[in-house]
Amino acid sequence: MIEFDREAAGRVIRQLRREKGLSQEVLSGFAGLARSHLAMIESGGKQPNFETLWRLANALGRRPSELVRLIEEAAAAKRDGEADGAAAPLSR
Repeated sequence: MIEFDREAAGRVIRQLRREKGLSQEVLSGFAGLARSHLAMIESGGKQPNFETLWRLANALGRRPSELVRLIEEAAAAKRDGEADGAAAPLSR
């Protein structure tokens, strides 16, 4: 079973935001979130619920299922990297 990894979710969302050239202020506005909420998600300090992931995916021009897949891949890479003793890069 794969457990939700807030840090992996935050890394993926931050990377996708940066790839789009968006600030936290702009992305949070597109998604209807407070900028501080997005900052906490990106830092791994807050776990986004499904509605928040859905809003962020739409704001990033992605399907929610694609965002979840990227988070799963990042979590698995992190887990596998920790097992190997090496840091794992974010999968795309």
